[in-house]
Amino acid sequence: MAKQSAARTKMLASQAKKAAAERRAEKVKNESVTTPSQADSDKYLELEGNWVAIGLAAPARRALIDDGLFSVSDLRKTSLAALKELDGMGPNAIRVLVAEMKKADLSFRK
Repeated sequence: MAKQSAARTKMLASQAKKAAAERRAEKVKNESVTTPSQADSDKYLELEGNWVAIGLAAPARRALIDDGLFSVSDLRKTSLAALKELDGMGPNAIRVLVAEMKKADLSFRK
């Protein structure tokens, strides 16, 4: 078998390095586009506008959104006891929600 020329060996090594660099760049690009935590936070950012406006903390906002409650009027669908059981709902969040319900002249489900 004939020996490869030095120029051919150099060319093949260059092509292999270029392909490896492209694969690394693609991998970094794919990893940095969206991580699961970014995707979750993007989902919450779209839906939490009403809750941010009334001053709820992030854990309470996430709990409400996960439970399908996107506005103050949606709170009519649930009871106060069920709200208190949500993970992330603290006493301050409950006080804020009760005050907002009174302002809107709405009541919780019994």
